[in-house]
Amino acid sequence: SAGPFFKQLKQLMLRAGCRSFYASSRTQSKRTRCTKYTRAFSVTRVTKDVFNPTTDHEQLRETVRSFVDDKVRPQALENDKTETFNVDLFRELGKLELLGLTAQEEYGGSAMDASAVALVHEELSAADPGFCLAYLAHSLLFVHNLAVNGNEEQKKKYLPKACTGEYIGGMCMSEPAVGTDVLGMKTKAVKGEDGSYVLNGTKMWITNGSVDGKNTGDVFLVYARTGEGPRDFSLFLVEKDDEGFSLGQKLKDKLGMRASTTAELVFDNVKIPADRLVGTEGGAVACMMRNLAVERVGLAAMSLGIARESVEVMNKYSRDRTSFGKPLNRYGQIQRHIADSYAEYMAGRCYTYQVAERLDLFSPPKQSDRVDSDGVKLFCSTMGKNVADRAIQTLGGYGYVGEYNVERLWRDAKLLEIGGGTLEAHQKNMTGDLSKLVTDKLDELYVK
Repeated sequence: SAGPFFKQLKQLMLRAGCRSFYASSRTQSKRTRCTKYTRAFSVTRVTKDVFNPTTDHEQLRETVRSFVDDKVRPQALENDKTETFNVDLFRELGKLELLGLTAQEEYGGSAMDASAVALVHEELSAADPGFCLAYLAHSLLFVHNLAVNGNEEQKKKYLPKACTGEYIGGMCMSEPAVGTDVLGMKTKAVKGEDGSYVLNGTKMWITNGSVDGKNTGDVFLVYARTGEGPRDFSLFLVEKDDEGFSLGQKLKDKLGMRASTTAELVFDNVKIPADRLVGTEGGAVACMMRNLAVERVGLAAMSLGIARESVEVMNKYSRDRTSFGKPLNRYGQIQRHIADSYAEYMAGRCYTYQVAERLDLFSPPKQSDRVDSDGVKLFCSTMGKNVADRAIQTLGGYGYVGEYNVERLWRDAKLLEIGGGTLEAHQKNMTGDLSKLVTDKLDELYVK
């Protein structure tokens, strides 16, 4: 049955005089109906702006923002202090149909698009970037990755439970000595005569690698070398109870993102059945590249949430706080902090939602997708950190303590310049892709 957003959308459609249209499409999938709704509303100009491209997105934002204010914001500071992943709250996202945001409806997902990805991550991150990072690792790095690259049997087995939160998933790519140089990974899977694989190696910096500091998450997508060629990598599903799979350590004392768990995971002669190979043997690099684009849109949107919250905090504080008999926002130095921050936030927001609108989640990335998914994260990650820094400066001593949140946002923001691609990696990737243009006209990125 259709989820709450689509039920509300039906009522809007009926009130808008689209009864015959709805009746003709009611037996189709949620994804198809959503596409048709978008077309119908665009004719009557009901769509509003790039940030809420359809009423479906508008309702989604309202729902997520309400949930954030009621449930996420009140717990953020305490779980940051204790470095605790709020599993119960995470599973409530499943009830809102957010854990399978982009997965197909038949597997329990909501079949929404990259614009929905951006807005959910922006809203969650405005209150608790650490909690949002755990959500991203599950909904994009595991659920979306499997929804795109898995076969029918794999999707039927894992996605329904992942979409409700019964399973908490993640993705394993980085290693203790391998980060940006991802194709240098050492974890290896050797194929046996019965078609199964034996997996050996160690993965590092894995979000959702542990849920409580003692146990691993429930299921992971693990990249491993399966040949001697430079791109001979394959993708495997590894379950929590697989013999030889264990938690190496939960990483503690992180600078930020403390409300999500980060772990080292160890694979010691883990036997992987043949039916848990995702895609084809040696084909994982394509899976990796397809998922990076939407991951970077999600990470850029997290920076937007950090920036937006920081602007709101410093705007209110500077209006209410007086110094030398005048509100702080009457002083040029403070005005510069606020105005520059707002302008940079809006520039990043426009860029992020434009990239999201053009991104087809179930097709191989185009050249423009690669350039701009790198570009939007390159710009927004540093922008979010800088805006949070200005908010601390505006609040002075109050910005340095947890009560006003901006010190936590500043700490959380730094990871976004590292995780999902370092600034230096984005610069390298973008320069390489731009050099491949057949002319010097950047507009041709969007017509190829």
